[in-house]
Amino acid sequence: MSKFLSTKYSAGAFNFSMLLLRVVLGLLLINHGYSKLVKFDALKDKFMNFLHLGSTVSLALVIFAEFFCAIFLILGLFTRLACIPILIAMGVVVFVASHGHIFAEGERGAIYFAATVVILLCGPGRISVDGMIRK
Repeated sequence: MSKFLSTKYSAGAFNFSMLLLRVVLGLLLINHGYSKLVKFDALKDKFMNFLHLGSTVSLALVIFAEFFCAIFLILGLFTRLACIPILIAMGVVVFVASHGHIFAEGERGAIYFAATVVILLCGPGRISVDGMIRK
């Protein structure tokens, strides 16, 4: 019982937890990005123009964040750099697209945002390409 109440953790538990968080978050983001990627022609004219660069460019940037950066996240390659576009995209989802309603329409985006912040701050862990390169 005291182990469940302890605040201590092993390095192995931390590394496995970061792997699990990266893989689950990455797969969920890939699902969103892939659906946008295959519907690109249908979405490019009506997608939200959040950077005032045009809806096509905005959609391409979101696909880059949700699909390609999510692949980097799963692999643990350039992990902290890959988190930045994801944070920008999820920030737009939470604060612009859902009008800051974090506990309503923006709930999923807020969870993705928070999980990405955790990965950005803690790093990918040793079970990653970045961790193998550091050896």
